[in-house]
Amino acid sequence: MIDQDTYQRLKSEIEVRTAADRQLLDKLRADVRPLRDKTKRIHPRAATAVSLVATDGGNNSLRFDPFMVQVVRVVDSNDNDLCLEVVTPTTPIAELDKKQFDSSGRPVTSLGRLMAALNVTSLTKLSHFVRADDDGLPRSATIVQVYRELVEWAVLYDLLKKDFGSDTLVVFDGDLRSKAFAGELFIQYGELLKRELERHANQRRAVYLVGVMKSSTVLSRYRLAFALEGILRGSFPAFIEVPYELEKEVYVWEESFRGEDRVVAGRERNKCVLGKMFFAKFGLRPRDPIWPVDIFSPQAQNADRIFSHLLADAIEGFPVPLYPRCLQKAHERAALVDFDMDMLQDAIFHGLRRALGNESATLDAFTLEDADPGQGRYR
Repeated sequence: MIDQDTYQRLKSEIEVRTAADRQLLDKLRADVRPLRDKTKRIHPRAATAVSLVATDGGNNSLRFDPFMVQVVRVVDSNDNDLCLEVVTPTTPIAELDKKQFDSSGRPVTSLGRLMAALNVTSLTKLSHFVRADDDGLPRSATIVQVYRELVEWAVLYDLLKKDFGSDTLVVFDGDLRSKAFAGELFIQYGELLKRELERHANQRRAVYLVGVMKSSTVLSRYRLAFALEGILRGSFPAFIEVPYELEKEVYVWEESFRGEDRVVAGRERNKCVLGKMFFAKFGLRPRDPIWPVDIFSPQAQNADRIFSHLLADAIEGFPVPLYPRCLQKAHERAALVDFDMDMLQDAIFHGLRRALGNESATLDAFTLEDADPGQGRYR
């Protein structure tokens, strides 16, 4: 615990720095002030909302896992398992490729169908993050995260190829941006999505695509300025479009925010962004949470209608209030916890026992040892 003299010295230094940085806050307020007149009210509108979400590493908290087994699972809010497979950082890339196609070369998985649509036959061609060493094994353990992301995008493409019985809002968990694809494949992926959405429109069915984020560096930077300027602080649901200039102040690389709707002469095409960023407040109270939302860029002109559909789902949000209920339902179904995780842990033990043969008794004794005795200091 710091003493009184140290506290006073730190307090004095903080006051000096705060006063010096006041100019920064004034600039942030000036940046967002024009948005006060651009805030739009959200009016309710009914629609079917479908979401998809994948498990992440945080859901895979195994007590004992020497092989770093990861379950890649994608489900939707209607309780449909869209993908379920096991991957480890040492899974040979050739084996992962083989999973996507049958013996005749026809795709049998969502990722395989996306690879076929993009005219690639190997994950090393699909993503520059997937690289094999001399033994055909991944060069980095991050391949699991990259593979999971690629599967999510593939499942989204599969979902949009289906026929819907009513106007539908497809809600993606996260922003509509990715650096996982090689070259201009993400641009081609966006064209595939656009083609499917146009097909639905031709069948007189409105299908919209959005990505909802839990947080954003842009929102974090300007949140206080928004509060001081009274932006998205009304007593009604509202949204605003985030100008590229605000994103430019936050992101280091232009590829993180410049979409295809903002072509810059003399510069290469954007390869990473398919969405236009908005901020939305779905509650009636001035201090209700603000959420960052990416709308698929070709549909950004329909923002009023899209947010009306999203509002109908967000007001039913539980357990997180005013956050899309469909996303929360998908999270509940995708999470590998409790009994599911116990079964997975038992499966790992069973596999180890078979691999160890006569030495399996040592494993049983090993599992009774405390894996992290240092944790006792926190009890």
